[in-house]
Amino acid sequence: MSWTYIEDLHRHEGESVTLKGWMYNKRDSKGLFFLILRDGTGLCQCVVNEEQVAPEAWAAAGAATQESALEVDGVVVRDERQVGGYEVQATAVRLLSPADDYPITPKEHGIEFLMNHRHLWLRSRRPWALMRLRNRVVMAIHHFFQERGFLQLDAPILTGNAVEGTTTLFALDYFGEPAYLTQSGQLYGEAMAMAFGRIYTFGPTFRAEKSKTRRHLTEFWMIEPEMAFYDLDMNMDLAEDFIVHIVQDVLQHAREELAVLGRDLAPLERVRKPFPRLTYSEAVDLLRSDATRQMLDERMEALRQEQAALEHERAENRAAYDRAKKWKKRQIDAREIEINQRIEEIEEMLRNLPQWQESARTFTWGDDFGGSDETVLTWHFDRPIIVHRYPAAVKAFYMKRDPEDDRLALGMDVLAPEGYGEIIGGGERATDLAFLEAQVREHGLPREAFEWYFDLRRYGSVPHSGFGLGLERTLTWLAGIKHLRETIPFPRMLGRLTP
Repeated sequence: MSWTYIEDLHRHEGESVTLKGWMYNKRDSKGLFFLILRDGTGLCQCVVNEEQVAPEAWAAAGAATQESALEVDGVVVRDERQVGGYEVQATAVRLLSPADDYPITPKEHGIEFLMNHRHLWLRSRRPWALMRLRNRVVMAIHHFFQERGFLQLDAPILTGNAVEGTTTLFALDYFGEPAYLTQSGQLYGEAMAMAFGRIYTFGPTFRAEKSKTRRHLTEFWMIEPEMAFYDLDMNMDLAEDFIVHIVQDVLQHAREELAVLGRDLAPLERVRKPFPRLTYSEAVDLLRSDATRQMLDERMEALRQEQAALEHERAENRAAYDRAKKWKKRQIDAREIEINQRIEEIEEMLRNLPQWQESARTFTWGDDFGGSDETVLTWHFDRPIIVHRYPAAVKAFYMKRDPEDDRLALGMDVLAPEGYGEIIGGGERATDLAFLEAQVREHGLPREAFEWYFDLRRYGSVPHSGFGLGLERTLTWLAGIKHLRETIPFPRMLGRLTP
């Protein structure tokens, strides 16, 4: 028997359809059940009138609990008040599978509880929007590279060599030999670029970083293009075009998902070329500047004023609570939750900002930027920025040195606005065999693991560049959320291996 997906109801106005899905929510009135059905493509209110359905259908609607599986027949009616603009006037309801007491109720739950029930939380509205946004971004990425003639090729997940340093490797025994879960497909991407000119890899990468920050996962997905005959400037141009393409695609095709997430679209609509480009030294000067000090002072003062206004509103609401009608009390309760959450955020920012201000003021040339430094830098701009020509000491061994200043590597990072920080890292690769051999030696890496990589310089070496985009970090920015653990179906972090 065929059925209709909720996302296609607009094609069937006035027609009889069958929906299959799970009960997301339910309310009742005299002689009526209002069943909110979800099927993975959207939500639909199904109105069950006791006088217009058979007794067994009415009984099925009454017996259905949250997340029970249902099949509903009915007529599609346009109603702009409903999610999606349509509802179904039910003619039949069949209970396919009743659900036990569902642990994720409409009330507020803590993040640890939700992460422990991630296999069920994915059914909720917020994860629904984030996973659909993830799918949209993945499609946009493939479209961008495919229409430009890139080949998508796959790098191995098991490797015998490090890419980003040995301290963050997941090591394992490979039939008596040491092996590692890949940190990046980039070295293999270089080999494939020498064969095919323009390639990109798209796959999982692993970092054994004992970090619990909002910007870290131990398993995440990377998109890594690599291009023969590209220098650093061409690489930055491609990265800029890439980000603009993704954002424009999301704005065109994922507005419903962004609305569910409550995303302010204005910052995304400002993502246009050209992106500001700063050398590392210019970025350091900006961090240390009076402009940064003043900007942070103004932010702290604005946060204090916002906190005072929220506390005043909360006090007024509490004073009016006892006299309020039942529906108004529900509004006050919901608003108090929002106010308390925002005040917690403000208090955390007010604790952090003085430290960030001091870190920026005393930043030492030659250090790598920390998360707070990246955040502060991006607050000066209304779109992504590109920082390039970093000290070689903070970049990977395979980066080409700046011919005008040997202290610098021809690396670049794209930092997302609104304080989200690095979403792309890359640069121009070294082509000199002797230089790379020395780098491997100086980093204490086993030469034998890199002999195949050295061959790329022995047989027709050419200038080439590439970068890696972290999918989850990019999604966190696009969605306007705080922690990237929500942007992957089943996150792996320090202390979390299940579900």
